[in-house]
Amino acid sequence: MNLSGGWARTGRRAPAPAQPSPAPPPGPFARTRRIALEAVRFAAVGGSGVAVNFLVFNLLLHGLKWAPMAATVTASCVAMGTNYLGFRFFAYRDRAARTRRQILLFFVFSGIGVVMESALFYVGYHGLGMSGPLGSNLAKALSIVLASAFRFLVYRTWVFERTERGLQEAAADRRSPG
Repeated sequence: MNLSGGWARTGRRAPAPAQPSPAPPPGPFARTRRIALEAVRFAAVGGSGVAVNFLVFNLLLHGLKWAPMAATVTASCVAMGTNYLGFRFFAYRDRAARTRRQILLFFVFSGIGVVMESALFYVGYHGLGMSGPLGSNLAKALSIVLASAFRFLVYRTWVFERTERGLQEAAADRRSPG
């Protein structure tokens, strides 16, 4: 059968390829699965950011003998910069394209997260006496965990919000076998 120009040898128009039927609206399981996968991607990027945060923190505090608050704030800011790339290109790659608004919101909310993390670290380090190498790392870990809950909510809600195109691509991904 020759389909050039859409005509078969018989002189009749070749049938159009079948269009996939629209996906049914996602049920509660699909929504839960999507949020769980999003949380896993967030955790993967966040985990690498935590590693950067701890590495820089320990280098500055215990290696270079910086002041504890200077070390924790600097480490958090370095991790914030590396996290943006991971969130933008991995965790939330299906979300809105990079815009000035997105970058501004990311760094504003990340800055709030750094303030939260630093305040929590201060309470642990100075208020609870977690000042040795083990204690300072435990205070740092607890402060990161608590501030990360805030970050997850604001990043997914306001920074990397879904666009209409992102919703359509997500629906197409669910329909495709694979």
